[in-house]
Order: sequence, then structure tokens, then C-alpha cells
Amino acid sequence: LSPPSEHIVSTNPSHPWWQRYQPVSYQLNSRSGNRAAFADMVSRCNNVGVRVYADIVVNHMAAAGIGTGYGGSSYDSGSLSYPGVPFGPNDFNGPAECSTSSGNIENYGDANQVRNCRLLGMPDLALGKDYVRGKVADYLNDLIGLGVAGFRIDAAKHMWPGDLAGILGRLNNLNTQWFSSGKQPFVFHEVIDLGGEPIKGSEYKSMGRVTEFKYGKFLGKAFRGRDQLKWLETFGQSWGMLHPFDALVFIDNHDNQRGEGGGGMDTIVTFFESRPYKMASAFMLAHPYGLPRVMSSYHWDRHIVGGEDHNYWIGPPHNEDWSTKDVIVNADGTCGNGWVCEHRWRQIANMVAFRNACDGEEISNWWDNGNNQIAFSRGNKGFIAINNDGNGLDATLQTGLPAGLYCDVISGDFVNRGCSGHTISVDGSGIAHISISNSAEDPFIAIHVGAKIGENGGNEGRETQPPAPAPTPGEGWARTVVFIKKQTQYGQDLFVRGGISHAHRTGCSQDAATSACAIPIAYNDLGDTDHLEKFNAWRGGDSRLDWYGPEQGQGTFGSKTASGSPTVWTTNIQGEDGYFPENRFGEHYWMLDINMDCSKTEGGWFDIKSYLSDGSGGFWEADINQVTSCGGSAGGQAPYSSKNHVARCGYINVFEFGSGSCIIDN
Repeated sequence: LSPPSEHIVSTNPSHPWWQRYQPVSYQLNSRSGNRAAFADMVSRCNNVGVRVYADIVVNHMAAAGIGTGYGGSSYDSGSLSYPGVPFGPNDFNGPAECSTSSGNIENYGDANQVRNCRLLGMPDLALGKDYVRGKVADYLNDLIGLGVAGFRIDAAKHMWPGDLAGILGRLNNLNTQWFSSGKQPFVFHEVIDLGGEPIKGSEYKSMGRVTEFKYGKFLGKAFRGRDQLKWLETFGQSWGMLHPFDALVFIDNHDNQRGEGGGGMDTIVTFFESRPYKMASAFMLAHPYGLPRVMSSYHWDRHIVGGEDHNYWIGPPHNEDWSTKDVIVNADGTCGNGWVCEHRWRQIANMVAFRNACDGEEISNWWDNGNNQIAFSRGNKGFIAINNDGNGLDATLQTGLPAGLYCDVISGDFVNRGCSGHTISVDGSGIAHISISNSAEDPFIAIHVGAKIGENGGNEGRETQPPAPAPTPGEGWARTVVFIKKQTQYGQDLFVRGGISHAHRTGCSQDAATSACAIPIAYNDLGDTDHLEKFNAWRGGDSRLDWYGPEQGQGTFGSKTASGSPTVWTTNIQGEDGYFPENRFGEHYWMLDINMDCSKTEGGWFDIKSYLSDGSGGFWEADINQVTSCGGSAGGQAPYSSKNHVARCGYINVFEFGSGSCIIDN
């Protein structure tokens, strides 16, 4: 969290974000609130398992002339007086330590200047002195006592490693109200080391993790298309970065997303470029190098002139009295009131679960197309594929995963053992067919053992269970395909409804989630072409085959709601829109391609009936008098009579609208 200590109140410009980095005392009284509010926040976070890491500014004090801080503490940077600590003239580095005539850092090639002179004119604390070290340690220990779990050390590059070690060596163990006895705070140091300077990040690794700024620069160039993704096969320490156990990595931070702090606005990707940003973040969370940190931002209006953002200073969303606005969480989980909340974006939040599920696994099964399509697995726990190319990705790849049906956690959420997005089937050899359009908003997929359909209870991999054997037709979950032949008119769409007929089972109701007649389903991923646009919109949130139209929360297409489980128009003519190899029968066959929980059927059989919709209304297919025995390579006879089509779970079922004919193939 932003520095919690008391800081200046800037009016020119008005309340910029960087005022938090100009402390006037170590009292907990800032723009974010007072000590009581801070303590309450930390306590509530710890009580639900959310750990708090505070940004600590101890290299310097404020350089803002004479004034009063947010908590009422006076200061005079000219006379080096900060009575709120208290610090005085003897507590700062001066001409004896800093050799420049200005007292400021003038040459970053001189390590003594960088560590003994003033950063941007801010008075440089003499951290070699015992008194100063003691005051800083007291501040950090105060935060530890309130339940803080660790610290980001701001501007660590500007402090001698020995001075920092002298401070950190005085810290208490973490508060045993929330942490095990003997636990020490987690510390990471901000060291901007892009090469070419004498100060190296490795100088600080003995005292905690170190920010690896090269990481975001490399990935920014790759996902902006300036470097080929194929080169990422060797990404890691060999690229001149820190050892992975020493590195804290990130795509962007509060400095470089504004063009400050190394990297450059033309290199670093941010939420302003959401498409490459999501891809880069997914790669970071899928790749085992370093300890990743996810950014969470607020929006501001950029004003870029000559490659620089002249509005870089703008602070967080605020009310008329300049108090910070509350974060509003929208119904879809995103944030409002000016907050961006990248950490809440589905594509990023679900990749955190991916990383947790794959913890301890190395990269295997690397694949690339020699350009900007890549894929890799994390042992036998997770698999990701990314398409940043000018062409679509359509390949059969080794995922390394156990056989089964998996939720693509990029296109949807793994909830209640089902998936609100695309699903990907992995065969017994770990092979899956992967198709990613180069024009997709999210041109990447990710699957992992914590999001396997029918398993893990929707916990998204946080406590994964051993994978179960792949289901077989008629037992457990199985891929099930239904074709219904119907030549429709322009604007008409064919939906299906079904499950088990109320005439054959008790406990049926209009609530699909609890009805004994509804059957759990999960859609297989058919791609994201224009032909599938309506289908993909309507299948979202449809998790059961039932008799009552759209489920609560089911997707819509424009203003048109679903009228049941959507199907897609198909043809057997290669090269035409709607061609799918499963269709071996002809044109005008509407297809439902799902995985179904066969254990909820009647001996492997279930009912299904079409509902034809034109957007303003619709009508049911007429009652069906199905033939006694179905043809096809599997065939079979339904175990009961019905006024609907009766299909088999785990097979390809072929019907004709209004007709009793049926074909059932393996």
C-alpha cells in the first residue's frame, strides 16, 4: 500500500500521487486516513487472510520548503527541521558526504553521489548514524506491531546496503496475533538497475527480494511486437536478470506506467494497452521466474507531448474536498469511481489461481511457430498458449495434463465444477487441439488441474485434488454432440431445451440449479470467429440442459436473450462458414457440442427438443414420435417412450426438426 506516514500537502500541482513520497514525520496520518483507520484496515485484512505490505520512504524527507503535513506536523526543509520525528540538521548528509556543488545527484555513474546526495532535491538522511537508524526502525516496528507483514523499501538504490542491513537487523518478528511465532517481515527493495550503472540490484539480495526492472522492459517489447515471442523460451536469469529466488517481477509499477522509473512509455505496457497488458500479465503469472506482483491502478487522463505524459502527476480519484474516492466494485467484478483494479480483471485474477496450482513445476512442452505463437506447460499441472501473431493459431499440442475436460480460465470462470467460458478437452496422451484467433480480444488460453470440469468444487486450484481418470460415455462426464437438421430463415436461431422429462422423474422444477430434471453441461470451445459470435455470447452462464429457457445470468447478444441452450448452424462443406468436421451429414445441421454429466441421465439417455427463436418470439418443435431403434454405428433403443427426441450421453446424436428419425454414432 502507498506510504502510510505523514507527508506534505501539495497545492501546486494539487495533491499529486508523489506527495506520498515526501514524508514529514513517521506518524500514521496521511491522505488515506489516520492511525486508527490504518490499524482497523490492517486488522480486518489479516482476519480474512489478506496480508499488508507497506511502501516505506526512509531515504529522505520532504523538500517542500516550510509547511504542515497531513497530520499537522510542521517542517522546514531549508533548515532541515522535522520535529514530528524529530530530525534536525545533524541527521542528514551534507557537503562532507556529498561532493556535488548542488548537493543533488548529478552523475548516476558515481555510486557515492547516488547514495549520499539528494534525490530530486530531497534532504538525504544520514542512515549511517545510530540515532537515524533507530528512528527508522521504530517506525517499521510500529507497523509490524499493528500487523503489517512486510515492506517495500522505496529508493533502496539510494541507500548503502550496510545502512539498510543495520536498520532491518533491528526489526521485530511479526505480530503473533496473525502470524506464527518467529516469523520475520517480508522485505523487497526498489533498485532500478537496467544496466550501465555501478549500483547493481544484486548488492541488496542478502536482505530480501529485489525489484527486477529489466523484466517489464523485456516483456513490454515482446508483447508490443518489437521482439518475437519465440525468444522467451530461454527467458530468465540468462537474460542478465537476477537469480529467480532474488527477483520480484512486474509488468509495470506506479512509476514506469507514467514514463518514470526506467523502461519508457514506448516500452512498458499498462492498462491503457489492455490487450498486450493482459497477455504479458498472463505470461508473467504462468512463467516460474521470480515472485510476481500484480499492479492495481486508477485511471487518469493522459496528455502526451513529445513522448512524455504531462499529466503524470495526477493523483487518485477524489471528492470535492480532495479526499480519495471509495473503490466501487461493479456487478461484473470490475471497479468503478475511476479505479482500474487490474487485479480484479478475470484474465489476471484467474492466472493467479493458475500460478498457485502450478507452484513448484518447471516449464516443459515448449512450443512455438517460429514467430509470435507460443505455448508451454508447467509440469503436469497447467498449460498456456498465446497468439500475438498476424495469423490464427490452430494446432494440436502436448499440454502435459491428465486426460479430461478443462475450463479455459481466460475466457471464463471455473465455478461450481463447471465453466462459464470455453472448455478444452485433453486426451489420454495429454494432447489438445488449440485454436486462437489473432483478432480475439484475449488471444490466449490457460488451463490447469485446479479448473478441471467436474472436479475441485470450483476452488480454482488453491487446494487442488489429484486428477481423476477421464470419464467414459455413460459414466461420469462425457463429450456429447447433438445435431438437429432445420433450414431456417434469416434472423432465426435454434435453441434446445431438455434434460429428463417430468413424466419420468420426480423433483423437477423451474430452478435449473436444483431441478432433478436438469443435467449439468459444459460447452466445448468451438473458436471465436464471427460465425460463432452469437453462440459464444449466449452460451456464457448456461451450465445445465433444462426445460425453461435462459438460466439466471446466462449471456445475451445485444438486446436478444437466449431461449435455451444455443446451437450453431453447421455444414459439411469445407471452406464455408459453419464447417465443422463433426458434421458428416449435410447443410443446415444445428449443433450442440457439450460435455455432459451422464450420471444425471436415465441410464445414459436424455430428452431434448428444439425451440426456434427470431428475437421477438419463438415456438417449440412439435411433439416427436421417435422410431423404436436408432440407426448409426452405436444406435440403441431409448428405455422409455417420450414426446421428445431421446439422445444418448457420450455419443453423436442426429435428429431432424419435427421428425422421429434418429442416428446415434460413436
